[in-house]
Amino acid sequence: MLDKAVEERIILSLNFQEGDRVPIWDYIDNYGIYKYFAGDEKDYAKGMVKVYHGLGIDLCRGFGSSYAPSDEGKADAHGVISGSTRWQTRYPIQTLEDLKKYEQPRVTQPQIDGWVAHVKYMQELFAPYTMYVPGSGCGFHATYGLMGLELFSIAIYYARDDVERIMWAMNEDNVLLAKAAAEHKLCPIYFIGDDIAYKRALMFPPDFLRETFIECLRRTVEPVKNAGIKVIFHSDGYVMPVLDDMINAGIDGLNPIEPLAGMDIGYLKRRYEKNLVLVGNVDCSQVLPLGTREEVIEATKACIKAASPGGGHFIGSSSEIVPATPVENILAFYETAREYGRYPVSI
Repeated sequence: MLDKAVEERIILSLNFQEGDRVPIWDYIDNYGIYKYFAGDEKDYAKGMVKVYHGLGIDLCRGFGSSYAPSDEGKADAHGVISGSTRWQTRYPIQTLEDLKKYEQPRVTQPQIDGWVAHVKYMQELFAPYTMYVPGSGCGFHATYGLMGLELFSIAIYYARDDVERIMWAMNEDNVLLAKAAAEHKLCPIYFIGDDIAYKRALMFPPDFLRETFIECLRRTVEPVKNAGIKVIFHSDGYVMPVLDDMINAGIDGLNPIEPLAGMDIGYLKRRYEKNLVLVGNVDCSQVLPLGTREEVIEATKACIKAASPGGGHFIGSSSEIVPATPVENILAFYETAREYGRYPVSI
């Protein structure tokens, strides 16, 4: 069961009220901080719980693999390479002809039941000090993930019907997960993650996103919103051209609000006021891994000052704590968030 103080802190901020301090939300993928808090813990999930509790993280959507430096360059069972080339992937769809033949396997009820059981297990594991937030995609990212961005960008012009055939099937499966989360009342928050943007620009034309992605998002949001559950949506990059569309589709919050992508959290706070929960924003690509301790502290304080007053802000990194982030900077980040994030904010 979640600690009452942690739960109250989260719920108040979710409803644009001030609790004792700003809630902290993050995703950890860092071997150094794992060793710092978990030592030689062999059960990786239990070790990660020690990390999240040690850092005072109130909410999470999971954690990364945190590979050791000795694993650099090794491939896992799925052909994914760790380290600088870790995202090399063997796409199941290689050509437009493959796309026309491809049939997406559908989620089964036993798989949905297994997912619910896994969420409940993780929530028990992370209790009492961290809320484990369940979630899914909405089917859009998963579709282009089958073939890669290059082929997908060609296919939306030359094989649009086949792209959408797969996308709507993917979407229906994600809607079933959202319905399960609502029916089982798994959490007061549901996380939907689909990357749609680069730094400074969308990956795809706004009209195409409105015709496909936004509809996928709306369908996935609907069952959880009908159950009174708040939806936090995640996409890296500059999402401003379709942010109003996403809000109209039903999202309640946005993550991770990348500052180097032009996402200005102070502007979002002023523009949307109590209509959008802001999640994240402390730069994880330059400041946290490469900055000095003092720069990390100042960036954290600036984020709190811009977004935290009045609630409606979960502070965290602008995506995740990546493997290259020094332990000293990680500790400085969360210590500063806990110290200067106390209400009333007086920075």
